[in-house]
Amino acid sequence: MNGGVNGVALAVFIFFFVLVTAMGFLAARWRRAENEASLDEWGLGGRSFGTWITWFLLGGDLYTAYTFVAVPAAIYAAGASGFFAVPYTILVYPLIFTFLPRLWSVSHKHGYVTTSDFVRGRFGSKGLSLAVAVTGILATMPYIALQLVGIQAVLDVMGVGGGEDTNWFIKDLPLLIAFGVLAAYTYSSGLRAPALIAFVKDTLIYLVIAVAIIYIPIKLGGFDDIFAAAGEKFEAAGAGGVTPPDSGQWTYATLALGSALALFMYPHSITATLSSRSREVIRRNTTILPLYSLMLGLLALLGFMAIAAGIKVSNGQLAIPQLFEDMFPDWFAGVAFAAIGIGALVPAAIMSIAAANLFTRNIYKDFIRPDATPEQETKVSKLVSLLVKVGALVFVLGMDKTVAINFQLLGGIWILQTFPALVGGLFTRWFHRWALLAGWAVGMVYGTLAAYGVASPTQAHFGGSSKEIPGIGEIGYIGLTAFVLNVLVTVVLTVVLRAAKAPDGIDETSPEDYTADAGDPGVRTELPPATAGTSH
Repeated sequence: MNGGVNGVALAVFIFFFVLVTAMGFLAARWRRAENEASLDEWGLGGRSFGTWITWFLLGGDLYTAYTFVAVPAAIYAAGASGFFAVPYTILVYPLIFTFLPRLWSVSHKHGYVTTSDFVRGRFGSKGLSLAVAVTGILATMPYIALQLVGIQAVLDVMGVGGGEDTNWFIKDLPLLIAFGVLAAYTYSSGLRAPALIAFVKDTLIYLVIAVAIIYIPIKLGGFDDIFAAAGEKFEAAGAGGVTPPDSGQWTYATLALGSALALFMYPHSITATLSSRSREVIRRNTTILPLYSLMLGLLALLGFMAIAAGIKVSNGQLAIPQLFEDMFPDWFAGVAFAAIGIGALVPAAIMSIAAANLFTRNIYKDFIRPDATPEQETKVSKLVSLLVKVGALVFVLGMDKTVAINFQLLGGIWILQTFPALVGGLFTRWFHRWALLAGWAVGMVYGTLAAYGVASPTQAHFGGSSKEIPGIGEIGYIGLTAFVLNVLVTVVLTVVLRAAKAPDGIDETSPEDYTADAGDPGVRTELPPATAGTSH
């Protein structure tokens, strides 16, 4: 890595950062509603986004700075096993096509802002709703932290902030500035800020990947040489290399499937989904979002390119920023760094909004202040969104980066345990609320304890998300094993509780709610921004 500051790259980075900051604040005036003091407006953008805005928003939400840095870093360090992210994003879209439109319909019919709102309404259980909300908040916190890790990786490669012996405040000042800007425009503009900025972020990422996939192989002698160099490295290390090793195939398959099931359980995925204006917008997006999977496959190849280019870094997260620094002209390296930096701001904003909405609707309103007005809800959400980002910042500044990564892996194990209540509830009322809560608890306890027992070169506990599957003897994804236990407990206890005629909660939804669309009775169509209301 270079010792000095890359002034040209830094100037280009700052230009784009200032541009999106201005857009973030101006977003408060974009499609403005007459009454902005509601979570529908601040937290869901007025529920008025069309196909392309939703596409950019979901893409900006799901394909983050961490994706940009970590997926090729996994290829760089472990070879083809790091490609698991590509099949899981292919699996996820047929899956969400089956349930997201139903969630949109029932949420718009009843004014649900979060998944926990739906769970409470469907099963009549505040306890189950609280479990889903707490799980969502816990899983989101380290995810936000990893977006800041992505920004920090770019700043490190550009030489900004000084070396390891620099005063901590000076070293972290650029990250603190980026955090402050993110916090300010999210507080001011709500979901409209990341929705607007996502256009810039995705355009830059597509541009950088298109250039990288053509320009870098030309400089390195072509893909033959790139794969040969990667193969030599992994053969020398005794690793699987450009194909997954036999011992890693169960891990690869279970991690891909478990990750696909978990992706749209995250609160930020649902927040972006519920901001769209019709059921048809969701259906269209499930058919065009796979374009991002193509982009992700090309992005992953950068890991092999970093090997062929002779990139040597002590922290694998720096491999791709360093590849850009070494291979691109300074000005285009700045564009690439801006793509990663802005790729952190968009999802971090949505994640903080989603976590804040969960706290406000399903903890504050349900348990602390049931008579809270829409204005009070919005104020609480704005404050909590700040606190969530502060927590993520403390996480990044106070812990080793690998700890943040491994806690995000733990978050994936946790969030998958909400699948039976959310997706199961969208299709059937058969599951008993107490059984769902017990299944969730078993999955959470098993997943946490199993992850606690996994060591890594940098930590004794929570060192990864794979462990031997009980009864099979193969190494697999802990989250999927915990999910299977969760479902088994839920089904068995439901049979027992139904037989015992245990009291059931009140279902406030009806079958027709799950297929309702904009314009149907009780489902508001998009209104002009000047007169848009605040409830459904």
